[in-house]
Amino acid sequence: MQNFLAVNFIQIKFMSGEISPVMVVIGGAGGIGSAVARRLAKSGCQLVLTSRNPERLVQIGAETGAHTFPLDARDSAAVETLLQSVLASHGRVDGVVNCAGSILLKPAHLISDQEFADTLATNLTTAFNLVRAAARLMMKQAGGGSIVLCSSVAARRGLVNHEAIAAAKAGVEGLALAAAASYARFGVRVNCVAPGLTRTELTRSLTQNEVVAKMSAALHPLGRIGEPAEVASAICWLLDCEQSWVTGQVIGIDGGLSQIQARS
Repeated sequence: MQNFLAVNFIQIKFMSGEISPVMVVIGGAGGIGSAVARRLAKSGCQLVLTSRNPERLVQIGAETGAHTFPLDARDSAAVETLLQSVLASHGRVDGVVNCAGSILLKPAHLISDQEFADTLATNLTTAFNLVRAAARLMMKQAGGGSIVLCSSVAARRGLVNHEAIAAAKAGVEGLALAAAASYARFGVRVNCVAPGLTRTELTRSLTQNEVVAKMSAALHPLGRIGEPAEVASAICWLLDCEQSWVTGQVIGIDGGLSQIQARS
């Protein structure tokens, strides 16, 4: 009951405008991460962005008014230090999202040990580092907090040449579900979005290839490729304290690809 009252007290403060939520976006200079940053900035959040691309990070920071920190989220100590710094400067951490990621499209027999290790580190290790660091803070603060991770439709539907990324993203989904169970009693919510092919810099080689783009669009039942703002909308919805009864969910933002068959 005490935790329930704390969560609702903090939620009332947020909704009344007395408190501006403090949000941290890992990978905030990427296509989806920057779309999340813009949306959160418009809603009045106190925003902290990180990226391995310092030049792009400075641009997004200037656009959104966010505090920016160059960061490699594969480094657990760096992630821990970042969140402790945000806590010291802002007093709390209300929401975090991991938008760090990569794409490797090869069949398993052509993937080197290093390529597989890099794929796991960029997608799964970054997610684990953020969950661990954020949970340590959020479980101690009134109102808990929200953690959002990014998976992929490839984790739930077998797609050709997606073995490495599918393995990494399936791990992300398992992580989200287990962490949601572990930290629910502290008011910490953990959820995941699983996009289909989305038009970002990371997917440029696919989306700007006319033949590949056309095939990919046809694969999705809604008949097109996704846009970063569409994924960002779902992420921000999960971060919002109004979704205080949503945890342990993996939401497909994939044009229907994970659940229904496209008409041939």
